[in-house]
Amino acid sequence: MEADTRISNTSNRKAKVKPNLPWVEKIPSKGWLLLSFSAAIIFWTILSYIPSTSRSFPNIIKVTESIGTMIQRGVFWSDIVSSLISVLSGFVLGFIISLPVAVLMAWYRPIRFIIEPWIQFIRNIPPLAYVPLIVISAGVGRTPQIIVITIATFLTMSITIYQGVRNIDPYLIKAARVLGSKDRDIFLKVIAPASLPFIMTAIRLGTAVGLTSLIAAESTGASAGLGMRIRALNNTFESSSMLLYIILVGIIGLIFEWLVKLLERRLTGWQEKREL
Repeated sequence: MEADTRISNTSNRKAKVKPNLPWVEKIPSKGWLLLSFSAAIIFWTILSYIPSTSRSFPNIIKVTESIGTMIQRGVFWSDIVSSLISVLSGFVLGFIISLPVAVLMAWYRPIRFIIEPWIQFIRNIPPLAYVPLIVISAGVGRTPQIIVITIATFLTMSITIYQGVRNIDPYLIKAARVLGSKDRDIFLKVIAPASLPFIMTAIRLGTAVGLTSLIAAESTGASAGLGMRIRALNNTFESSSMLLYIILVGIIGLIFEWLVKLLERRLTGWQEKREL
């Protein structure tokens, strides 16, 4: 009886710890997004009036006006298109290379012991460090940009996909072997569907890494591009236009994220997800 009373008291105390805020649950997700956006604008406005930060964070009106300035210079759309070509080309090449490499590393121990240490080693080196070597080998222009982004995305996606394949339930593979399945059938009917959520995660990380590598990739003598323009505007201290281009990189990243989530819902709708 006393034990039941103690358990009941403990449950009551735990229940009291969790606040009962029904009004919070009634706010839709778009409402929270609007609140977050408004808070960011207010914070940005405050920074634009503080003397020590006003030069680095000009107000939103000046940044918006810089769109017209860059369009008049004839570089706004060409910079966006140039960066998108480099990022998407590097990402696609990185994915095409990382998928078979990751599967081979997970499937064959000798290949894993040979390749994985080098992937882990190079992954810790910032792309900016080996950009000069790539420029010396490939010259200037778009080619070294694509190579840098390919390397960065490959290193990230290969590890993610490799971990996904390694985490597949081994009993599924053993059962397939017992039923007489060959390696090709096991890959297509067991490994590919089970590792699809990890592949989607790798795609999401790959697009983000491709964008974060953009500045380093476009430091290779590029004639256009968001990263190249940010460096050029930094040299002329045009903080409004520079902040505009930084925001553009973030917006492109959000668009990529939204597209990947849309694809993920279509391909992995069967996957159970925790609802909060």
